[in-house]
Amino acid sequence: MNPRQILKEYFGYDAFRDGQEQLIEHILQGGDVLGIMPTGAGKSVCYQVPALMLPGLTVVISPLISLMEDQVATLRESGIPAVCLHSNLDAQQYADALRAVRSGQVRLLYAAPERLETEWFLSLAQTIPIAMLAVDEAHCLSQWGQDFRPSYLHILDFLQALPERPVVAAFTATATETVRIDIKRLLGLRNPYELVTGFDRRNLRWIVEKPKKKDDALLHILARNRDKSGIIYCISRRKTEEVCDMLQQKGYAVTRYHAGLSPEERSANQEAFLRDEIPLIVATNAFGMGIDKSNVSFVVHYNMPKSMEAYYQEAGRAGRDGMPAECTLLFGANDVRINEMLIDSSQDNDAMTPEQREWVRRKDHERLQAMIRYCNLTDCLRHYILRYFGETAVTYCGNCGSCLTETETIDATIPAQKILSCVYRLKQRERSCGAKAICEILTGKATKQIREQGYETLSTYGIMQDTAEQQLRHMVDILLSRGYLLQQIDRMNTLALTAAALPVLRGQETVEMALPKRDLQQTLREQRLQAMPDYDMDEQLFQRLRKVRQKLAAQEYVPAYIVFSDATLRELCIKRPTDADAMLAISGVGKHKLEKYGKAFLDALHEYAAESV
Repeated sequence: MNPRQILKEYFGYDAFRDGQEQLIEHILQGGDVLGIMPTGAGKSVCYQVPALMLPGLTVVISPLISLMEDQVATLRESGIPAVCLHSNLDAQQYADALRAVRSGQVRLLYAAPERLETEWFLSLAQTIPIAMLAVDEAHCLSQWGQDFRPSYLHILDFLQALPERPVVAAFTATATETVRIDIKRLLGLRNPYELVTGFDRRNLRWIVEKPKKKDDALLHILARNRDKSGIIYCISRRKTEEVCDMLQQKGYAVTRYHAGLSPEERSANQEAFLRDEIPLIVATNAFGMGIDKSNVSFVVHYNMPKSMEAYYQEAGRAGRDGMPAECTLLFGANDVRINEMLIDSSQDNDAMTPEQREWVRRKDHERLQAMIRYCNLTDCLRHYILRYFGETAVTYCGNCGSCLTETETIDATIPAQKILSCVYRLKQRERSCGAKAICEILTGKATKQIREQGYETLSTYGIMQDTAEQQLRHMVDILLSRGYLLQQIDRMNTLALTAAALPVLRGQETVEMALPKRDLQQTLREQRLQAMPDYDMDEQLFQRLRKVRQKLAAQEYVPAYIVFSDATLRELCIKRPTDADAMLAISGVGKHKLEKYGKAFLDALHEYAAESV
């Protein structure tokens, strides 16, 4: 069979997505590849399809047990023999997996990078022909990346110890140009075919909110995403527990996931979420890498992540089925302090030298600054994300929090001068304040801090008392996002002038600002994602097919999306096939799944049609 035939028979798709076919073709020709593809773009297909065609075993390096198990379960449901080797297997399971590998029954073997360092694994690899080594989450190789793992550095040693070097294929969703150079060097890729398919997930709506009360903002988000599946990320175990408890008290069906839970509870909670038994999960960043749950309709970051790479990867778990999805970040000043503390106290890098740890720490702080700029942005959020990853982009996308906010552009040179002057006057007294205190000084508030520090004697005290507090804060955010002001993390997030501010203060440069005319929340409530694609689908039939899927998933003890994705169910609702041949034409329905599940769905469609007569 050729790649397209394999794609249809095993995966149920008629055509490849952007970039997949080119990467597969280069692998089949014996060449190394590096694929930079966003979450949901189908990276795994790029090595799974050639694994069924190459003469030998494909070894897949993957960083997490949950990721490996999810991939293997998905492959088996599609009729593809695959196993994974990890520390959670008991002795019998381990022996069975090894026996299957040695007998040649397995096409794909998933393993953590730590396994490559063991003598028995190297012995196994030297006696079995390995056709391809696929490295998933390849950004873990680079100290410039957001998730550096020293164990990944042993992959090249493993390759050099093999009797014959296999094809090497590396994939990741997030990699800047510097990280891509590192990946190629540290894996010893030989003249690799490199493909960056683009980071723009057009079905995702990007939103940043700065609420006074995050719990209230979260409840508003859940209200506008009622009856949908979502992930809520928190920065710590304690906050995860607090948010989960709050939502349970409000009557939401929600579970939790963090490293402080027992392995049994983590697994049970993850399974309940993946099987759609519970629609919401509150989690730390320990949850989700590689979890291919297709019907996640929204992701909320209750706290700001420490890098754009981490944010893009976590938020990108929404909308993997191509349907409209919402990614909201709830930003608070305390998020900056917590992330700084986490960076400086990180114990994850014990395998590195002191010099390496200091290098990583400095790069983490640089990434944190980029994340802070994103949170203070008033221009197009999508434009910022794409530019961060090295892509050109339009400055208005029409589908992010900034672009959806109704604004009025004004000449704000004088207000900008007043704000910058306030920061300058504080510096003259060898003082500095955060954004909130700056606004309080400018509007003439009589707070305890102002009285104790004598700030009411500043020449800028009260000079913007007629400006609304929300509008003034918006102006400060614009000056931050444009680089006139800098947030000093090492000084409790106080503001400082940059060189770019001097021409404005001297009257040599004008500043235009687009200030909000209308509340974004009102716009979101009215739109309810109307700007997204509209799908002509019978919701009642869709819910019936979901119940059929849930029953089959429970029988097979697999997550519901592994049976069929929401996108496949929607296409079944729209096209309503009446026989096996027609159902095989549905995207996501391959021969193996048709034989296994086809009758149950066709029966449900027939019953619904009879009831509708």
